[in-house]
Amino acid sequence: MNLNCSLWQDNSMSVKRFAFAKFSEVTEQCFLLFTLILLIFLASLTGNVLIALAIWTNPALHTPMYFFLANLSLLEIGYTCSVIPKMLQSLVSEAEESREGCATQMFFFTLFAISECCLLAAMAFDRYMAICSPLHYATRMSRGVCVHLAMISWGVGCIVGLGQTNYIFSLDFCGPCEIDHFFCDLPPILALACGDTSHNEAAVFVVATLCISSPFLLIIASYGRILAAVLIMPSPEGRQKALSTCSSHLLVVTLFYGSGSVTYLRPKASHSPGVDKLLALFYTVVTSMLNPIIYSLRNKEVKTALRRTLGKKKVCPIKL
Repeated sequence: MNLNCSLWQDNSMSVKRFAFAKFSEVTEQCFLLFTLILLIFLASLTGNVLIALAIWTNPALHTPMYFFLANLSLLEIGYTCSVIPKMLQSLVSEAEESREGCATQMFFFTLFAISECCLLAAMAFDRYMAICSPLHYATRMSRGVCVHLAMISWGVGCIVGLGQTNYIFSLDFCGPCEIDHFFCDLPPILALACGDTSHNEAAVFVVATLCISSPFLLIIASYGRILAAVLIMPSPEGRQKALSTCSSHLLVVTLFYGSGSVTYLRPKASHSPGVDKLLALFYTVVTSMLNPIIYSLRNKEVKTALRRTLGKKKVCPIKL
């Protein structure tokens, strides 16, 4: 798609609007991918909304572990809604976005992604306290502590989102004005900036490394202590029960951090638009759909709560 960027520049020759490159010029391929992503998006949205509602409406799930799970579902809802609508539009039309609109999307995408990094660390800490310090769990993981941990996660995401977005969009964009991606992600936007951006790329890389690796190291430390505690448990049943409460979280962490690390922490030389788009499809679409499935299939309490929420629980007849 050849664009005349001069039509979207102001008097200072800075680009004020961007266009998203189409996935393919073959209409059938775009329509097929549009249908697939739309179905996955609806499944992800439905699953995360149901889990949040099930936890909210069932008092038995008003515990620290499910409080964090409800926050995770809300983050996934925001994460997908900030990206996928624009992604779907770019698949079927020559989608455009103003500079301000692109900055807004980048802010919310970064906010939800970084908040999820921190929240996954808080969930690992919760599992550590439950398994390694069960006698003090109720007091050390009180409602107030859980709320503060959630607020810190959202707050860190907001601060990093504001900082990164302001830093990127303080640069000048002289053209080209076509984003070779599905949405306003950091690397493809930075590639459109004028002049030498190596220092900017290094700064973004450092921030991404800190925001991704720091919570990940906390998760590793928590599970290291959990594994040490599990190994000295006398009964096999106790070990199996302890590990089963962590398996869903570990799987979600692997999916989220694995895709995020491959996307943002690999060398610049290995980046290519095609690979970046495929990775974007995975970490924005697929992982958000898998998380509700992972937690509902492997957790009897969540499945029971979902049946109640959906009204499928059998009602016992009342004897008069």
